Amino acid sequence: MPTITEAQPLAVKENITALRAHLDATIPAKKLEKNLLIATWNIRAFGDLTTKWQSVPKDSPKRDFHAVACIAEILNHFDVIAVQEVKANLKGLRDCMKLLGDNYSFLLTDVNQGDAGNDERMAYIFDNRRVQLSGLACELVVPDQWRTDPKGFTTEQFVRSPYAVSFKTKGQTFVLVTMHLIYGNKSADRVNELKGIARWMASWAKDVYSYHQNLILLGDFNIDERGDLLNQTFMSEGLHIPDQLADPKVLRSIFDESKFYDQIAWFNGTNNLPQLSMEFVKGGSYPFTQVALANRNLKKTELSWMLSDHYPLWAEFKL
Repeated sequence: MPTITEAQPLAVKENITALRAHLDATIPAKKLEKNLLIATWNIRAFGDLTTKWQSVPKDSPKRDFHAVACIAEILNHFDVIAVQEVKANLKGLRDCMKLLGDNYSFLLTDVNQGDAGNDERMAYIFDNRRVQLSGLACELVVPDQWRTDPKGFTTEQFVRSPYAVSFKTKGQTFVLVTMHLIYGNKSADRVNELKGIARWMASWAKDVYSYHQNLILLGDFNIDERGDLLNQTFMSEGLHIPDQLADPKVLRSIFDESKFYDQIAWFNGTNNLPQLSMEFVKGGSYPFTQVALANRNLKKTELSWMLSDHYPLWAEFKL
């Protein structure tokens, strides 16, 4: 049986080389002790894969070694990546980690139970040379007293518990909180979870005895449009999205460029909340559709099951 670590077919090798060159031209370079590259990526149904370099129409799943090699190449350009939609089956993730090599590690939650949880995990993949774990790992849960809160915050547990992990690099400690919000039938179905997570984060940031106050929220917020839903929920609690990441030119979805699903946000000193100590430099998304698997002539739906229906979103910080 073929393995992902064996020599790549020429067509795959050429495509990965082209992808690497495009990434190098698009994503800021890693600069030793000078910058930090944080990303979030909902990798569609990141679970099982077909153990061959090129799957055929009758194969299930469609994701193959070539697709995983593309995913690994993209991940390799960031220091820490929050990944949503990691499934119970970890074959795709484990083969991806084999390609990333010993310089990379991962942490992940157990599977979210129940139909709404969609058999998903939350994960972080990180470059050991650039960041180290600093001790904290937890899931956010709704406290009992919120259930009778007159302010209208969520009274139910989060469908997929947000996952917080702390990292450190060059004297900076930061806590990432990744989430994959419930989608529901309409945008109003997401309001309570958004408010609940925003309130949880603000409460944590205000607590002077908390583990650390460099909090960054990132993940798939399932927000269809820019504007009111953000303002009414977590932004009203003091969370901030930099203008560069709010720009309509920063794409999230490979199908609909108007969607505003994925976010990276933090507190910026308003509402008596702490200022992020790391300086934001720039950010964007990585639209991979023109390069990754480009020699396969795939339709977008096929590409979404190979790679994802979401683009990675990233932010660069100065250390």
